[in-house]
Order: sequence, then structure tokens, then C-alpha cells
Amino acid sequence: MNSIQNPIRFIALLTICVTNTVLFAMDTSEQDSLERATLGAGCFWCVEAVFQNLEGVHSVVSGYTGGSLENPNYQAICTGTSGHAEVIQIAFDRSIISFETLLNYFWKTHDPTTLNRQGADVGTQYRSAIFYHNEVQKTLAEASKKQAAADFDDPIVTEITPASTFYEAERYHQDFYNTNPMHPYSLFVIKPKLNKLKQKQ
Repeated sequence: MNSIQNPIRFIALLTICVTNTVLFAMDTSEQDSLERATLGAGCFWCVEAVFQNLEGVHSVVSGYTGGSLENPNYQAICTGTSGHAEVIQIAFDRSIISFETLLNYFWKTHDPTTLNRQGADVGTQYRSAIFYHNEVQKTLAEASKKQAAADFDDPIVTEITPASTFYEAERYHQDFYNTNPMHPYSLFVIKPKLNKLKQKQ
């Protein structure tokens, strides 16, 4: 007996089809509104913690980009010779939070005037960088950099460069602050930075 001859089965199949169509449409709509931003501002453990709680941010992934070595791992990055920077790649809903707003947080959460260094973290992998994904992001990044210059005594050394291949960092680097709240880096670096950022808001 086919599904047309069995009204109950036909209705069930029809319901499944309609439901899947609606879910697919919702997922497609959500994906259409998401944009990527790739930022380097020192150790990604700290930067990730800043951005992942912002309204409109869909996800934050720690990783490596901007170098020549294919499929780099953390050990290679730590040598400072791969050319890659530690970065976070943000998927955000531009209808809720703008790229400009993300950049405002970017300038507030690190020192963009120190070349290849953030605090005790030294090396090209810790450089300040904005990796733009399109010409609009490039234009906004350049304008934001000029505007932010007034907030610093020394010149901003942040590089603004096209986004290249992004390599997701090892699993233990992801969501580091939330999964390792008692780690010394979380206690003495990330937590104070988050508290300081709250005071600025």
C-alpha cells in the first residue's frame, strides 16, 4: 500500500516535509545574516573570552592565520617562525552587532601600539591585526584605526590585511576561560581584563 492510499502515513510524511522545509529556510536565513571577523590581539585565550559573550556574536573560534605554514599546530606557532598570528574568528549577526562595534571592543581589549607583543606574550604570533574578509571591512577597519589613534599616546601598529586561510586551533584552546576558570592565566590575566572592560562600559 503506498502513502497516498494510507491517509495517516501520507499526512505524517507531509508534516515531516513541511517541517524540514521551514527549518531549512530558518537555517538559511540565519546563515545569510552572519558575517565573519578575524582579529588578532595577543593570546587568543584572552581575546576569545572578551567577544564570546557579546550579544549578536554567534560563535568565536580560536585559531591561526596570516602565515605560510600549512596546517600549523600550536608548537609551530610558538616558535614565532611560521608567520601565523593567534586570532579569533567571530561569526556575528550584523543585524544585532556591527563590525564597527566589534572593532571598538578590539581597541579596548589590547594595546595596539606594541609591536609583536601583548604584556608578557612576545612574538610575531601575538601581533595586533585585523584580517578583513571584504572591501567594506577593510574600509571600516582603516577608519576605525584612525579614530582609535586619539585614545593612545603612541602610534597604532595594528596591521590591516586580507584574510587568508584560517586554521582552527586545537580543541583544548577553545572556550578556554570558561572551561579553565582556575588556570593561572584565567585568574591573573583574563579575569582582570574582563573586569576592566566592564568598568569602561
